[in-house]
Amino acid sequence: MDIPYTTKARPDTGLYNAKVGMWLFLASEVMLFGGLFSAYILLRVGAPAGTWPHGWLNVALGTTNTIILALSAITTLLAWVALKMNQFPRYKLYHALTIILGVVFLGIKSYEYRDKFHHYEIQLADGRIADGHLLKNQPGSDYVVIEGRFVESHADLLEAHPVGKPAEHSEIRIARSQIKKMQNYGPWHNNFMAIYFTLTSLHALHVIGGLLVIAWLWGPGSRMWFTDPARFTNRVEVSGLFWHFVDLVWIFLFPVLYLT
Repeated sequence: MDIPYTTKARPDTGLYNAKVGMWLFLASEVMLFGGLFSAYILLRVGAPAGTWPHGWLNVALGTTNTIILALSAITTLLAWVALKMNQFPRYKLYHALTIILGVVFLGIKSYEYRDKFHHYEIQLADGRIADGHLLKNQPGSDYVVIEGRFVESHADLLEAHPVGKPAEHSEIRIARSQIKKMQNYGPWHNNFMAIYFTLTSLHALHVIGGLLVIAWLWGPGSRMWFTDPARFTNRVEVSGLFWHFVDLVWIFLFPVLYLT
């Protein structure tokens, strides 16, 4: 039995079935991310004055990832255009570039996550706080070694790069007997890190899902081009709609998390 309206537009919507389904799915995705963005706004507005962190994320890496996703949006569009122009080899090229760009995006995001999980705030018995990246934490050792700095309070950590007070980092050896509490900058660290990891990890899962679909269309799924090119072109268009949504979400995530 043939599925109706796989290539022709439905008379009631003016769209073929797959595109209707994708638009409905994206509507639910807007509600999902809209709720999370609202949570961020409420956390940010509800935070007492002077308690919300600034400069904790790497703007250069965030900018790079923004450019990478913007380029991938162009390549996935060109892949669909190539099929419309009956240029299958060019389609393969553009979709291969989309896959490469998506993987690079995930690699950079993984590097950022790794950096946060290796960045520690250590509260000492004398009231000071040591903050920096962990260098040595061997089991049985009497010392923990970090590359960082000492501060007097949590307030001194809110601005990663305070104006007029350049942070001087050096190798610091801390006796375990002096450590009161030791915690990395994972999602459990504070509200900012919790919403950062929630938003970006959910977005990364969408990137992975999009890449899996695009990779399948580039590989074994591309055989449909030789049997039903119109339907295959529609599949590529629908996957492109999802990919553009993923790009658009990041366009909002970048300024909200990295620049504010």
